[in-house]
Order: sequence, then structure tokens, then C-alpha cells
Amino acid sequence: MVPVNGGEVFVRHTPWCGPLPVGDPAGQEAQVEAPHERALYVHGLGGASTNWTDLAALLAVRFDGWALDLPGFGQSAPPPRYSIHRHVQAVVDVLEWIVARPGPGQGRPVHLVGNSLGGLVSVWVAARRPDLVATLTLISAAMPVYRVPAAFDRAIALVLLPGVPALAERRLAGASPEQRVRGLLQMCFGDPSRVPPERVAEAVEETRRRDEQPWAGQALTRSLRGLMSSYLRVGRANAWRMARSVRAPSLVVWGDRDRLVDPELAPRLAEVLPDARLQVQAGIGHLAMLEAPEPTARAVLGLAEDAAGDLATDPVGGDDLPAGQV
Repeated sequence: MVPVNGGEVFVRHTPWCGPLPVGDPAGQEAQVEAPHERALYVHGLGGASTNWTDLAALLAVRFDGWALDLPGFGQSAPPPRYSIHRHVQAVVDVLEWIVARPGPGQGRPVHLVGNSLGGLVSVWVAARRPDLVATLTLISAAMPVYRVPAAFDRAIALVLLPGVPALAERRLAGASPEQRVRGLLQMCFGDPSRVPPERVAEAVEETRRRDEQPWAGQALTRSLRGLMSSYLRVGRANAWRMARSVRAPSLVVWGDRDRLVDPELAPRLAEVLPDARLQVQAGIGHLAMLEAPEPTARAVLGLAEDAAGDLATDPVGGDDLPAGQV
């Protein structure tokens, strides 16, 4: 548990393991320089720190990784009030905690990776606290749109109307953990059969644990309402304007079968970010870090490697690069 403004959040750690040994023709292991940096993973609406298990394990060749449960999700208690601002503040507080930890990487900015709601939150964090963010990876980020996706259940859509979030909470509570997990797989994955059985079992067990928390339904419905409310912000507080001010090297990852956030937003977001590259994954849905962890990890590691090279050759920064393909 890590203290944040207004309470504390649960943070899961995936320790750095260093690069895999590289053999040479003589049968000796080559000595390679081992980057040892830090990363923070931010889940989406209804998710938890466990969403990052597979990706964080792959990235441990370079990163000490931490994944937080946003306030009200996973093992974190709810905030006094749900809003994008509360989630942003929690991520900033955890980043400051990570930067201050002793050991390799202490005092240096952190690689920030966010999915869906966590991607939107990460855009805000990178724009407002560039000193904390080394690179920014956005996986199907929930950038503002002005229509409810067709995949959203009607009961969830009711959350947007004043006075009726409790109806959606009751609708969610009426389904079994197995039913909800199956529904999420169909909604969030391009091909649900790709999900390993053990991950499905873990998701069902986590859903059962969540059902024991009195605030579980509120966390989902009220965070969704806060997300949609944030879309109405104008001026400097609009997320698209925030994205234009991000200076960290960035990676936009999207599945072309994303049913929750339109894949057509992917090139737009990569174009808006001043220094970004784009990876569109064929056949993948909303959760690329779960459905396609290997290609996602390669893209994140490539971004980190290039960012480290740019820093070494031009420590004061260089010209912005156009958006491109990975």
C-alpha cells in the first residue's frame, strides 16, 4: 500500500530481472550492458494491476515495474469523490514515490504505460508533470469522443444520466462473476480464445473478491461518469489539448478490433502527440497488453531504447519527430 492524496492505493511490483544471457559462437555468454529503469502501469475502467502481469514480466528485462490499482479498483479503497483529477493525482503521487525509491533509477523519470481510462489519465500526468515521465505508452487510450460506443451495455450508458447510476450498479451486481468475465472477454478481446485459461480463472476469482467490497459497483459506474464528464472539458483542460503539450517520446498502441474505443482515433492521437510512433495490431481488441503482450513489449522496449539513445546524444532535447509506424 502506497500513501496518496486522500488515502492509499495498492501497488504491485514486478522486479527487474536484467537481459537474457547472449551466447557467442565460442559458447561463452557475452557481456552486455543492462539498462535498469523504472516503469508504472495504469489500468483501465473496471481493471486492476493484474491486467499488466504478462506485459510487466516481459518488460522486466529492462524495467523495475509497478502497477497500481486506481482508487476504488482492485485492492485500493475508494476516494472521497470519483473524478479524472483524483486518478491523475494518485498516479502522480505513486510516480513521486517510485522516483524517490533507493536503488538504480532513483531520481530519474519513469516510463509511464496506460490503457483505456489509464491512458487518458496518463496523458494528463505527462502533460502536467513532464519531470516524472521518461516515455509515454498509450494502449487504446480513452480519448474524448462524443458518442457512446455500440459495445456498451444500455445499463452502463444510463450512468451518464443524472440520478440513475444505482440502476446500473444493480444490473452489474445481478450477473455472476463468470458471466461478467465472459462478457468482458467478448467485449474487450479481438479473439477471446487467445486468453489463457489460467488468466480467465484469475479474472473470475478477482471478480469474486471485488464483489465483497461494498464500493465495487460505485467504482465502475462513477468512474465511467467521471470519464464522460471529462470529455466536456474545454480549453487547456481538454485531453486533446493536453496531448499536444506532452513532450515525452510516446507510443500509441491500438487493436484494429477494439470495440470500446474507435481504432480510427489511433492515427489522430499519434499525430497530435508531438513526438510519437504508432503500432496498430491486427486482430487485437481493447487490451493489447493482455491479448498480445509480446508485440506490445517489443514496441515499448524499442521506444525506451530510442529514447535512451536520444538522451545520450542530445541531453538537452532535440527537434520533435513526426508520428510514424513501429
